[in-house]
Amino acid sequence: MSLPAVNPSNGATLFKQQCATCHTTNFSDPARQGPSLYKIVGRSAGKAEGFHYSDGFAKADFVWDDTRLDAWLTNPQAVVPGAVMAYRQVKPEIRAAIIGYLKELN
Repeated sequence: MSLPAVNPSNGATLFKQQCATCHTTNFSDPARQGPSLYKIVGRSAGKAEGFHYSDGFAKADFVWDDTRLDAWLTNPQAVVPGAVMAYRQVKPEIRAAIIGYLKELN
């Protein structure tokens, strides 16, 4: 599945507005409610060093890619049962912009 075309600067803005309360984009800041999303694309789920994950994430056996991130932002609990993330984004163009921004961090 290909994601809609995005403007990367929109992704950074959207991330700051919708994700930065709970996530950082570097490893130097302390973890917030969620783990750092720096270099999330290609990382094994539930494996960010220094972050305590839920039991569902401890059992997760996948690597974050465009498709998995899109599904996660759509409905986190469908991807990882028991996940505690409350954020859901129904608009594919917003999900694509955020994912595009996260890919720039790799």
